Amino acid sequence: MMQWHIVCDFDGTITRTDVIDNILQRFADPSWEAIEEQWVQGEIGSRECLSRQLSLVKASPAELLAYFDTVEIDPDFPDFVDHVIGLGASIEVVSDGIEQGIARILARNYVSLLPILANRLRQVDHNRWRIDFPHASDACHAASGNCKCKSTPGGKRVLVIGDGRSDMCVAASADFVFAKDSLAEHCERNGIPYARFDTFAELAALLAKLPSNAANAPHYSREQQELFNHV
Repeated sequence: MMQWHIVCDFDGTITRTDVIDNILQRFADPSWEAIEEQWVQGEIGSRECLSRQLSLVKASPAELLAYFDTVEIDPDFPDFVDHVIGLGASIEVVSDGIEQGIARILARNYVSLLPILANRLRQVDHNRWRIDFPHASDACHAASGNCKCKSTPGGKRVLVIGDGRSDMCVAASADFVFAKDSLAEHCERNGIPYARFDTFAELAALLAKLPSNAANAPHYSREQQELFNHV
């Protein structure tokens, strides 16, 4: 595993719900839903979508922190992190969500040393906010707030763990993907080597099947992929 770098999504992958969607449902003007539909239809990228939606949020810092403290994660994620670090792999959380929320939620679950690449929430006044995009790229094909492809280092094989649309671009260039929900369907449709999973409790067995050889080795064949999907 020392030759592998793991790019792990947060919302819907580590957590059971989408943190930003819940913030919008609780604290934003209902017009956020029309903006969401524009994103779903592919009319705007996630960076524009998030920027417009978060400007509609009215919540105090205390209200946001109180919400973050209700968010649950997959209970097996902390053990998974300990496991992959013990194997010598590198891992970081790469999300199109909110850095401050991710850090607080993970720390509450005793995961506090992982690198986090995500968007940053900035306070405008006592209950208004904007979102900044320190990891955006004008070259991002998906026009994401956080261009996840920027987080893939050279010299290592890349394993993506994710569940949805924000993971699809980086999944296409990864060496392998652990996927659930719509990301698994996307990988299946597009011939991307992947293994389907539901919880992090399943991933130690899947990790054991990954090869230890250096980067740039060939992708898995369809037959090899089928072995993963029957672990």
